[in-house]
Amino acid sequence: MTNAAIYARYSSNHQRDASIEDQVRICRKRIDAEAWQLIETYSDHAISGASTLRQGYQRMLADARAGKFDILIAEALDRLSRDQEDIAGLFKQLTFAGVQLITLSEGEINELHVGLKGTMNALFLKDLAAKTRRGLEGRVRQGKSGGGNAYGYDVVKKVDSNGEPIRGERTINQEQADIIRRVFTEFSNGRSPRAIAHDLNAENISGPRDGTWGPSTIYGNWRRGTGILNNDLYVGKLIWNRQHFIKDPQTGKRQARMNPESDWIIEDVPALRIIDEEQWLQVKQRQYGTRRKIAEDNRGNQNRTRPASPLSVFRSDAMRRLRWGVFKDQPATLRLLNGPQ
Repeated sequence: MTNAAIYARYSSNHQRDASIEDQVRICRKRIDAEAWQLIETYSDHAISGASTLRQGYQRMLADARAGKFDILIAEALDRLSRDQEDIAGLFKQLTFAGVQLITLSEGEINELHVGLKGTMNALFLKDLAAKTRRGLEGRVRQGKSGGGNAYGYDVVKKVDSNGEPIRGERTINQEQADIIRRVFTEFSNGRSPRAIAHDLNAENISGPRDGTWGPSTIYGNWRRGTGILNNDLYVGKLIWNRQHFIKDPQTGKRQARMNPESDWIIEDVPALRIIDEEQWLQVKQRQYGTRRKIAEDNRGNQNRTRPASPLSVFRSDAMRRLRWGVFKDQPATLRLLNGPQ
C-alpha cells in the first residue's frame, strides 16, 4: 500500500487553528479517494512560509529522507513555502528521497510548477510587503504609529463610524512620562545609565514591555534611535523608516540595516512631546562628549591632539536636527549652539 503524509500551515495570528484542520480534512479526502494509507500529518501554526525554519516542516523533511512515506500531500504549493529557492530545494530533496509531491491546487508537482509557482509566490510576497509598507507610510504621515508602541505611551483603541478599528492612535502615559523625565534629568546631572537603572529596579518600577531596567534600556543606540535617551518621539518628532530588515538566508533571522537619512519620514507630533528641547539637547551634548572621549581613547591619540570640545562635536548634530525642523522653539537650541553669552 502507498504511504502518504500531509503537510498543513497557516501564517498569520489573525487566522485560526481551524485553518489547519480544514487543510488536513480536504487532503484526507484525496488520500481516502486514492486508497492510500495516511502515515503522518505535519503542521506549523502561525508561521510565515518565507522561511523553512519550521518545526513541522523540518520533521517532515527528516521523515521523507528516512523513507517513512511515498507521497506528500498539501493544499497548495504555497503552504509548503513561498520562497522560490526553498521550493526548488524541497522538490530536489523529495525527488532524491523518492517522494512524490502532490497538491490539491496544482496536482502532481514537476519542474514547471516549481519554476512558475515559485516565481509567482515570490512576487506575491514582494507585492504584499510593498502594500503593507504603503499602508504604514500613510499612517505615519498622519502622525500615527507605524507599528509597535514606545515606553511612555498607551495605545488608543477606537473604531470609526463603520465599526472598523482606527489604528495608530496613542496618548501619553503620564506615570511613565514622569519616569522618562526623571531619566533625562538624572542623566543630564551626570548620573550613569547603570546607576539610574539600578535605582529604578530597586524601586520596583517596571521598564519597557514590563521588563527590568538595564544600561542599554536607557542609553540604547543613538544611530538607530533606540533607548530612552534617543527616542525622538519624546520631543514630538515621529521618525519612521530609519532602518529596514533583511533576512539572513543561512539562519533565517532578520538583521537591521540603516537607511540613508534622505529616506527617513519625519512628522511633527507635538501632542506626544514629553521632554523639552533644552533638556533633550543637554542629554545629546553629554552623549556626544562621551562618545568622543571613548573614540579618542581607543585611538590612543588624546595626548597628541587636542580633543574637540563635546559642545563643538554636538553642534553638527544639532544643526542637522534643525534642518529637519526638529525644534519648533529654537531660541533654547541656539543658546546651546552659540555657547555662553
